[in-house]
Amino acid sequence: MPRVIFLKDGKSPQEVEGRIGESILALAWRLDLGIDGDCEGAMACSTCHVILKDRDFDRLYPPSEEEDSLLDLVPGACATSRLGCQIILTADDDGITLQLPKTTQSLL
Repeated sequence: MPRVIFLKDGKSPQEVEGRIGESILALAWRLDLGIDGDCEGAMACSTCHVILKDRDFDRLYPPSEEEDSLLDLVPGACATSRLGCQIILTADDDGITLQLPKTTQSLL
């Protein structure tokens, strides 16, 4: 089971165990880790926006054109931003670190 580390400003890092094949959004919902996901993973709202460390961003499969286009509209997005609903955990993702943004805004 891949370990995932969630960072939220002002709080201690939270290390949890994900399931292979589970999205970051589903993991966050299952463990109540503070990611909204207003569109329930349909890649329509951006409230599951997360920021990865460079090393973790580079080891994931690249975002789709659709995800990239949506991220272009996300306030506070950066070069290593992804949507949690689009990151599906694999065994290779063990130790992945995700920064939760200070705020999210639904694009619905």
